[in-house]
Amino acid sequence: MIRAIYPGSFDPVTLGHLDIIKRTAAIVDELVVGVLVNKAKNPLFSTDERVSMLNEVMKDIPNAYAEASEGLLVDFAREKQANVIIRGLRMVTDFEYELQIAQTNRMMDPDIETMFMMTSLEYSYLSSNTVREAVAFGADISKFVPAQLVSRINEKRNQCKENL
Repeated sequence: MIRAIYPGSFDPVTLGHLDIIKRTAAIVDELVVGVLVNKAKNPLFSTDERVSMLNEVMKDIPNAYAEASEGLLVDFAREKQANVIIRGLRMVTDFEYELQIAQTNRMMDPDIETMFMMTSLEYSYLSSNTVREAVAFGADISKFVPAQLVSRINEKRNQCKENL
């Protein structure tokens, strides 16, 4: 059985994230989307809200679910008995950073493989940071995030303008 972890902050989940999730779920037996707590970031959404949003947009993907995790990614992978970590790449500039993380994880646990998946070309420009900036200025984000999350994200903007 191939169980994979797709880690990230997903603040908020974008169509690019969903692209990677759908394509990964099609090639693995089980996909755990790991919402990792990054203490260096000031997230717009709480960890629970991000897990909830991910599970909402993945409800039609039977072999995928989201779960929060604090601590090291390799520890989370071991806990979930995952043998693969999926890292999404948008541009070649992402590769150097992601390679460093993959090599570090490999040193910590050589039994866990890292697979890089390129996002589809139509989402190669898209990041959660881009979405948060667009939201901060009241832009239409419907081409960036799953349709069922647009109003939820805009409501959050109105509640937390200082975090955008």
